[in-house]
Amino acid sequence: MCGRYVAASDPDQLAAWFDVDDQRTDELPASYNVAPTMSVYAVSEHANRRYLVSFRWGLVPYWSEDPKAGARMINARMESVAEKPAFRTALRRRRCIIPADGFYEWQTLPTGKTPYYIHRADGRPLAFAGLWEAWKSPEGDWLRTCAIITGTADERLADLHQRMPIVLRSDTWGVWLDRDERRSEAALGLLSQPDTDALTWHAVSSEVNNVRNDHPGLIDAVGHSETST
Repeated sequence: MCGRYVAASDPDQLAAWFDVDDQRTDELPASYNVAPTMSVYAVSEHANRRYLVSFRWGLVPYWSEDPKAGARMINARMESVAEKPAFRTALRRRRCIIPADGFYEWQTLPTGKTPYYIHRADGRPLAFAGLWEAWKSPEGDWLRTCAIITGTADERLADLHQRMPIVLRSDTWGVWLDRDERRSEAALGLLSQPDTDALTWHAVSSEVNNVRNDHPGLIDAVGHSETST
């Protein structure tokens, strides 16, 4: 799964990296401990134009009676995303990219759980495969939310955790963001070809366990663990 990640790049950097046509979001504060229900940046497409926007993390289906359900739907499993009622419509029509500087996973050991920070070795942002939805309250207010699609962890990461976010290759972004329903099968196929070659990771402080801790030091390496590539 993906329950915490880092989003510290500013919107201008993200707009340039993801080749967006326009920004439709206020600047969000940098976070080194993004948690569910927080507002996060996302890249989406409308009328063949690419936009940097912000959604609340935790998907609320358009048909939901209660937006609180979103806190439980931060991830969508690639194995079932096309069938699950909460995600299948978004997969066909409302796909997005959720930028991240890196993400955290916890390795379970006899002595407890050790958090690891996973990121690209070259420092470039990761492009998580995401879905978004628009939910309208009875009062007429709109809430736009998102979820991150996860899959089986790369074999090099399997010792840390069995699952991880799907990271899209840059040459697949156009297909993934295309809202033409005829591209949905092609988009679904991209989930089995994640971009993992450039990933590296190291153990970090257990401070990250507490969502109230949010500072750059959370991603610093601790202990004697070796960085892996």
